[in-house]
Amino acid sequence: MSERDRKQRFQRGPDKGRDGQSGQGRDKTRDKSRDQGRDHGRRPPRRGRESGGGDGPAILYGWHTVTMALANPQRKILKLILTENAARRLAEEKIDTRVAPVLVRPDEIDRRLGPDAVHQGLLAEVEPLESPDLDSLSQDGIVLVLDQITDPHNVGAILRSAAAFAVKAIITTARHSPEATGVLAKSASGALELVPMITVPNLARALNELNDLGFMTVGLDSEGSENISAIPLQQPLALVLGAEGSGLRRLTRETCSIVARLDMPGEIKSLNVSNAAVLALYVGASKLGLMG
Repeated sequence: MSERDRKQRFQRGPDKGRDGQSGQGRDKTRDKSRDQGRDHGRRPPRRGRESGGGDGPAILYGWHTVTMALANPQRKILKLILTENAARRLAEEKIDTRVAPVLVRPDEIDRRLGPDAVHQGLLAEVEPLESPDLDSLSQDGIVLVLDQITDPHNVGAILRSAAAFAVKAIITTARHSPEATGVLAKSASGALELVPMITVPNLARALNELNDLGFMTVGLDSEGSENISAIPLQQPLALVLGAEGSGLRRLTRETCSIVARLDMPGEIKSLNVSNAAVLALYVGASKLGLMG
Protein backbone atom coordinates (compact mmCIF):
# COMPACT_ATOMS: atom_id res chain seq x y z
CA MET A 1 0.00 0.00 0.00
CA SER A 2 1.38 3.41 -1.00
CA GLU A 3 1.82 6.33 1.40
CA ARG A 4 -1.07 8.12 -0.33
CA ASP A 5 -3.35 5.07 0.11
CA ARG A 6 -2.46 4.83 3.79
CA LYS A 7 -3.32 8.50 4.34
CA GLN A 8 -6.67 8.13 2.59
CA ARG A 9 -7.57 5.07 4.66
CA PHE A 10 -6.61 6.85 7.88
CA GLN A 11 -8.79 9.83 6.93
CA ARG A 12 -11.91 7.81 6.18
CA GLY A 13 -11.52 5.45 9.17
CA PRO A 14 -11.80 1.64 9.29
CA ASP A 15 -13.38 -0.23 6.39
CA LYS A 16 -17.14 -0.55 6.92
CA GLY A 17 -19.75 -3.02 5.85
CA ARG A 18 -23.04 -2.33 4.16
CA ASP A 19 -24.67 -1.28 7.42
CA GLY A 20 -22.11 1.46 7.99
CA GLN A 21 -20.33 -0.33 10.86
CA SER A 22 -16.86 -1.73 10.97
CA GLY A 23 -16.72 -5.52 10.94
CA GLN A 24 -15.65 -5.64 14.58
CA GLY A 25 -18.42 -3.28 15.74
CA ARG A 26 -21.00 -5.14 13.70
CA ASP A 27 -20.07 -8.48 15.27
CA LYS A 28 -20.24 -7.02 18.76
CA THR A 29 -23.66 -5.55 18.06
CA ARG A 30 -24.91 -8.85 16.70
CA ASP A 31 -23.60 -10.77 19.72
CA LYS A 32 -25.13 -8.30 22.16
CA SER A 33 -28.52 -8.29 20.44
CA ARG A 34 -28.58 -12.10 20.33
CA ASP A 35 -27.58 -12.49 23.98
CA GLN A 36 -29.91 -9.85 25.36
CA GLY A 37 -32.91 -10.27 23.07
CA ARG A 38 -32.71 -6.72 21.74
CA ASP A 39 -33.47 -5.70 18.21
CA HIS A 40 -30.71 -6.58 15.80
CA GLY A 41 -28.19 -3.89 14.98
CA ARG A 42 -29.43 -1.29 17.46
CA ARG A 43 -29.47 -0.90 21.21
CA PRO A 44 -32.90 0.25 22.40
CA PRO A 45 -32.70 2.99 24.99
CA ARG A 46 -33.83 2.62 28.57
CA ARG A 47 -37.57 2.81 29.05
CA GLY A 48 -37.54 6.50 29.92
CA ARG A 49 -40.54 7.42 32.02
CA GLU A 50 -41.55 3.78 32.38
CA SER A 51 -38.16 2.83 33.73
CA GLY A 52 -36.60 5.95 35.10
CA GLY A 53 -33.92 5.67 32.42
CA GLY A 54 -33.05 7.93 29.51
CA ASP A 55 -35.54 9.20 26.95
CA GLY A 56 -36.08 7.37 23.70
CA PRO A 57 -38.46 5.08 21.86
CA ALA A 58 -39.34 1.56 22.93
CA ILE A 59 -39.53 -1.28 20.43
CA LEU A 60 -42.71 -3.38 20.41
CA TYR A 61 -43.35 -6.37 18.16
CA GLY A 62 -45.88 -9.15 17.83
CA TRP A 63 -49.63 -9.08 17.25
CA HIS A 64 -50.98 -8.71 20.80
CA THR A 65 -48.20 -6.38 21.91
CA VAL A 66 -48.55 -3.94 19.02
CA THR A 67 -52.35 -4.01 18.70
CA MET A 68 -52.75 -3.37 22.44
CA ALA A 69 -50.44 -0.37 22.05
CA LEU A 70 -52.50 0.86 19.09
CA ALA A 71 -55.63 0.58 21.22
CA ASN A 72 -54.10 2.55 24.11
CA PRO A 73 -54.78 6.29 23.66
CA GLN A 74 -52.03 7.06 26.19
CA ARG A 75 -49.40 5.37 24.02
CA LYS A 76 -47.80 7.58 21.37
CA ILE A 77 -46.93 5.64 18.22
CA LEU A 78 -43.85 7.01 16.48
CA LYS A 79 -43.45 4.50 13.66
CA LEU A 80 -45.32 1.39 12.55
CA ILE A 81 -43.66 -1.20 10.32
CA LEU A 82 -45.87 -3.89 8.78
CA THR A 83 -45.80 -6.74 6.32
CA GLU A 84 -48.57 -6.92 3.74
CA ASN A 85 -50.23 -9.83 5.57
CA ALA A 86 -50.21 -7.93 8.88
CA ALA A 87 -51.62 -4.82 7.19
CA ARG A 88 -54.40 -6.91 5.63
CA ARG A 89 -55.26 -8.48 9.00
CA LEU A 90 -55.36 -5.07 10.71
CA ALA A 91 -57.73 -3.83 8.01
CA GLU A 92 -59.95 -6.92 8.30
CA GLU A 93 -60.21 -6.47 12.07
CA LYS A 94 -60.76 -2.71 11.65
CA ILE A 95 -57.81 -1.79 13.87
CA ASP A 96 -56.74 1.84 13.51
CA THR A 97 -53.01 2.07 12.83
CA ARG A 98 -53.04 5.74 13.98
CA VAL A 99 -49.96 6.52 11.85
CA ALA A 100 -49.17 5.79 8.21
CA PRO A 101 -47.50 2.36 8.28
CA VAL A 102 -44.32 1.45 6.44
CA LEU A 103 -44.79 -1.76 4.43
CA VAL A 104 -41.80 -4.11 4.32
CA ARG A 105 -40.96 -7.73 3.60
CA PRO A 106 -40.90 -10.09 6.62
CA ASP A 107 -37.15 -10.61 6.33
CA GLU A 108 -36.57 -6.89 6.84
CA ILE A 109 -38.14 -7.15 10.30
CA ASP A 110 -36.18 -10.37 10.86
CA ARG A 111 -32.94 -8.54 10.16
CA ARG A 112 -33.81 -5.84 12.66
CA LEU A 113 -35.01 -8.07 15.51
CA GLY A 114 -33.06 -11.25 14.86
CA PRO A 115 -34.24 -14.57 13.43
CA ASP A 116 -35.73 -15.87 16.70
CA ALA A 117 -38.16 -12.99 17.29
CA VAL A 118 -41.79 -13.99 16.62
CA HIS A 119 -42.96 -10.63 15.27
CA GLN A 120 -45.98 -11.77 13.19
CA GLY A 121 -45.26 -8.98 10.73
CA LEU A 122 -45.64 -6.05 13.16
CA LEU A 123 -43.05 -3.76 14.72
CA ALA A 124 -43.68 -0.39 16.35
CA GLU A 125 -41.49 2.34 17.76
CA VAL A 126 -43.36 4.03 20.61
CA GLU A 127 -42.89 6.60 23.34
CA PRO A 128 -42.59 5.24 26.90
CA LEU A 129 -45.70 5.60 29.01
CA GLU A 130 -45.95 7.96 31.94
CA SER A 131 -45.93 6.18 35.30
CA PRO A 132 -47.60 7.22 38.57
CA ASP A 133 -45.87 8.29 41.76
CA LEU A 134 -45.95 5.96 44.73
CA ASP A 135 -48.14 8.30 46.75
CA SER A 136 -50.78 8.29 44.02
CA LEU A 137 -51.31 4.51 44.16
CA SER A 138 -54.76 3.23 45.01
CA GLN A 139 -55.38 2.30 48.63
CA ASP A 140 -57.02 -0.95 47.63
CA GLY A 141 -55.88 -3.99 45.71
CA ILE A 142 -52.37 -5.30 45.15
CA VAL A 143 -49.07 -4.00 43.83
CA LEU A 144 -46.03 -6.11 42.97
CA VAL A 145 -42.49 -5.13 43.92
CA LEU A 146 -39.60 -6.76 42.01
CA ASP A 147 -36.21 -6.90 43.70
CA GLN A 148 -33.62 -7.01 40.89
CA ILE A 149 -35.41 -9.52 38.65
CA THR A 150 -33.44 -9.09 35.46
CA ASP A 151 -34.75 -11.72 33.03
CA PRO A 152 -37.09 -9.97 30.54
CA HIS A 153 -39.03 -13.19 29.93
CA ASN A 154 -39.79 -13.50 33.64
CA VAL A 155 -40.76 -9.85 34.04
CA GLY A 156 -42.94 -10.05 30.93
CA ALA A 157 -44.70 -13.15 32.29
CA ILE A 158 -45.17 -11.41 35.66
CA LEU A 159 -46.71 -8.42 33.87
CA ARG A 160 -49.15 -10.69 32.06
CA SER A 161 -50.21 -12.32 35.34
CA ALA A 162 -50.44 -8.89 36.98
CA ALA A 163 -52.88 -7.76 34.29
CA ALA A 164 -54.98 -10.88 34.85
CA PHE A 165 -55.24 -10.10 38.59
CA ALA A 166 -55.84 -6.34 38.10
CA VAL A 167 -52.59 -5.41 39.87
CA LYS A 168 -52.40 -1.64 40.36
CA ALA A 169 -48.70 -1.28 39.51
CA ILE A 170 -45.37 -3.05 39.32
CA ILE A 171 -42.50 -1.37 41.16
CA THR A 172 -38.93 -2.16 40.24
CA THR A 173 -35.47 -0.66 40.45
CA ALA A 174 -34.02 1.72 37.89
CA ARG A 175 -30.89 -0.45 37.80
CA HIS A 176 -30.81 -4.24 37.51
CA SER A 177 -34.15 -4.39 35.72
CA PRO A 178 -34.92 -5.17 32.07
CA GLU A 179 -36.09 -2.56 29.58
CA ALA A 180 -39.82 -2.29 28.80
CA THR A 181 -39.15 -3.06 25.16
CA GLY A 182 -38.46 -5.99 22.87
CA VAL A 183 -38.48 -9.37 24.60
CA LEU A 184 -40.15 -8.12 27.80
CA ALA A 185 -42.96 -6.44 25.87
CA LYS A 186 -43.51 -9.53 23.70
CA SER A 187 -43.59 -11.80 26.78
CA ALA A 188 -46.10 -9.45 28.44
CA SER A 189 -48.43 -9.86 25.42
CA GLY A 190 -49.95 -6.40 25.71
CA ALA A 191 -49.90 -6.12 29.52
CA LEU A 192 -47.52 -3.13 29.33
CA GLU A 193 -50.56 -1.12 28.28
CA LEU A 194 -52.59 -2.28 31.30
CA VAL A 195 -50.26 -2.32 34.32
CA PRO A 196 -48.24 0.81 35.18
CA MET A 197 -44.54 0.25 35.77
CA ILE A 198 -42.81 2.41 38.38
CA THR A 199 -39.05 2.44 38.75
CA VAL A 200 -37.34 3.73 41.84
CA PRO A 201 -33.68 4.49 42.56
CA ASN A 202 -33.72 2.73 45.96
CA LEU A 203 -36.04 -0.17 46.71
CA ALA A 204 -35.70 -0.07 50.49
CA ARG A 205 -36.73 3.60 50.55
CA ALA A 206 -39.67 2.81 48.26
CA LEU A 207 -40.77 0.01 50.60
CA ASN A 208 -40.52 2.37 53.56
CA GLU A 209 -42.71 4.82 51.66
CA LEU A 210 -45.24 2.07 50.95
CA ASN A 211 -45.23 1.15 54.65
CA ASP A 212 -45.88 4.80 55.53
CA LEU A 213 -48.73 4.90 52.99
CA GLY A 214 -50.44 2.02 54.78
CA PHE A 215 -49.42 -0.87 52.54
CA MET A 216 -48.86 -4.29 54.03
CA THR A 217 -45.53 -5.26 52.47
CA VAL A 218 -45.08 -9.03 52.27
CA GLY A 219 -41.77 -10.39 51.05
CA LEU A 220 -41.83 -13.86 49.51
CA ASP A 221 -38.92 -16.14 50.34
CA SER A 222 -38.51 -19.90 50.79
CA GLU A 223 -37.09 -19.16 54.25
CA GLY A 224 -40.06 -17.01 55.28
CA SER A 225 -41.33 -17.35 58.83
CA GLU A 226 -44.93 -18.17 57.89
CA ASN A 227 -46.92 -19.68 55.04
CA ILE A 228 -48.58 -16.82 53.15
CA SER A 229 -51.87 -18.75 53.19
CA ALA A 230 -51.90 -18.54 57.01
CA ILE A 231 -51.32 -14.77 57.19
CA PRO A 232 -54.30 -12.40 57.56
CA LEU A 233 -53.59 -10.19 54.55
CA GLN A 234 -55.00 -6.70 54.21
CA GLN A 235 -55.35 -4.00 51.56
CA PRO A 236 -53.46 -2.23 50.18
CA LEU A 237 -51.07 -5.14 49.75
CA ALA A 238 -47.57 -5.12 48.25
CA LEU A 239 -46.10 -8.52 47.35
CA VAL A 240 -42.31 -8.40 47.09
CA LEU A 241 -40.49 -10.91 44.88
CA GLY A 242 -36.75 -11.50 44.65
CA ALA A 243 -34.54 -12.77 41.87
CA GLU A 244 -34.18 -16.50 41.31
CA GLY A 245 -31.23 -17.92 43.16
CA SER A 246 -30.36 -14.89 45.28
CA GLY A 247 -33.92 -14.16 46.42
CA LEU A 248 -34.68 -11.03 48.39
CA ARG A 249 -31.73 -8.88 49.36
CA ARG A 250 -31.07 -8.43 53.07
CA LEU A 251 -32.22 -4.81 53.25
CA THR A 252 -35.35 -5.66 51.27
CA ARG A 253 -36.21 -8.44 53.73
CA GLU A 254 -35.65 -6.16 56.69
CA THR A 255 -37.91 -3.44 55.24
CA CYS A 256 -40.90 -5.71 54.52
CA SER A 257 -43.69 -5.90 57.10
CA ILE A 258 -43.36 -9.68 57.04
CA VAL A 259 -41.48 -12.31 55.06
CA ALA A 260 -43.61 -15.30 54.08
CA ARG A 261 -43.15 -18.50 52.14
CA LEU A 262 -45.23 -20.46 49.64
CA ASP A 263 -45.66 -23.97 51.01
CA MET A 264 -46.05 -26.78 48.46
CA PRO A 265 -46.63 -30.49 49.00
CA GLY A 266 -44.16 -31.79 46.42
CA GLU A 267 -40.46 -32.58 46.65
CA ILE A 268 -39.47 -29.38 44.83
CA LYS A 269 -40.09 -26.43 47.13
CA SER A 270 -39.07 -23.54 44.90
CA LEU A 271 -40.71 -22.16 41.76
CA ASN A 272 -39.67 -20.02 38.85
CA VAL A 273 -40.24 -16.42 39.96
CA SER A 274 -43.00 -15.81 37.41
CA ASN A 275 -44.82 -18.95 38.63
CA ALA A 276 -44.33 -17.87 42.25
CA ALA A 277 -45.78 -14.48 41.36
CA VAL A 278 -49.00 -15.88 39.90
CA LEU A 279 -49.45 -18.26 42.84
CA ALA A 280 -48.90 -15.45 45.36
CA LEU A 281 -51.32 -13.25 43.44
CA TYR A 282 -53.96 -15.98 43.53
CA VAL A 283 -53.54 -16.46 47.28
CA GLY A 284 -53.54 -12.70 47.89
CA ALA A 285 -56.54 -11.95 45.67
CA SER A 286 -58.51 -14.85 47.18
CA LYS A 287 -57.82 -13.81 50.79
CA LEU A 288 -58.64 -10.19 50.03
CA GLY A 289 -61.92 -11.08 48.31
CA LEU A 290 -60.82 -9.73 44.94
CA MET A 291 -61.72 -12.79 42.87
CA GLY A 292 -65.21 -11.54 41.97
